Amino acid sequence: MTLALICGQGRLPRIVADAQTERPLICVLAGFEPDGLVADLTFYLETLGTLLDTLRARSITRVCLCGSIRRPPIDPARLDTKTAPLVPRLQMALTSGDDGALRIVMELFQEAGLTIAAVDELVPDLLPAEGVLTFKSYAPQNSTEARMGERAVAAMGARDAGQACVVRGDTVLAREDAAGTDAMLRRLARDRNSGGGDFLTNPINAASDMFGGLLGDATDWLTGGTSPTEGGILFKAPKPGQDRRADLPVIGGGTPDAVAAAGLSGIVIEADGVMILDRAKTVARCDTLGLFLWVREKSA
Repeated sequence: MTLALICGQGRLPRIVADAQTERPLICVLAGFEPDGLVADLTFYLETLGTLLDTLRARSITRVCLCGSIRRPPIDPARLDTKTAPLVPRLQMALTSGDDGALRIVMELFQEAGLTIAAVDELVPDLLPAEGVLTFKSYAPQNSTEARMGERAVAAMGARDAGQACVVRGDTVLAREDAAGTDAMLRRLARDRNSGGGDFLTNPINAASDMFGGLLGDATDWLTGGTSPTEGGILFKAPKPGQDRRADLPVIGGGTPDAVAAAGLSGIVIEADGVMILDRAKTVARCDTLGLFLWVREKSA
């Protein structure tokens, strides 16, 4: 055994583990247990130094960070002697953006002599080829929305502020925040069901649009334009310059229902940049709900 999975929540760790010919060592951050996997080792952020020593002692040479986590606070009472020297860097990670935090954590593993393996390196089939995967295809309007979504996510990513957005007509209705894509879609679905217009008038979204305008996207980003009440897309892509060894964006079997509940027409993901979990189930659910799923080549 030379591979260890550093696991958070969700189905991704189980999918990665099942794809290996030799069972990896399953290391789980306490409080963020993955679906369908039993931990070989459970660790806390405050015992990360001991985990690194344990991995070396077990002749682990590669690690893969997979699954979802939130940022736990550091509990000084739990801190062990192996981890104490790492505290300043861990505190820096906890106060950085997602990319910055992951880079610090990966540096700690690398300094311990461990190679970081990307999820798509271990399970290449999670990245689909470019094209429309569903019976239904996208309309010309959706192509325009996808271009706007690509620019929106690029500007968000430059601020280390998310990997997904919702575009309808000429309006960016919602942007992913730390709560994640599912939470963004649930908020939009609640707004739709209540008949409100929060996403069109929300000052945070308007301010973000103006910020995007400073980056050169003002003509596409300004809210308050003509936008239908139904239709539109979920757009998802990696951040510009994202380290692909961790936090590559994902959609899965539950995404189509959330997209349909938000009143959208389909899902657009960047080719070679977004993983699909349970692909057959996800595509079949899109077909059942009358959605399209477009794996779109990144614009030049």
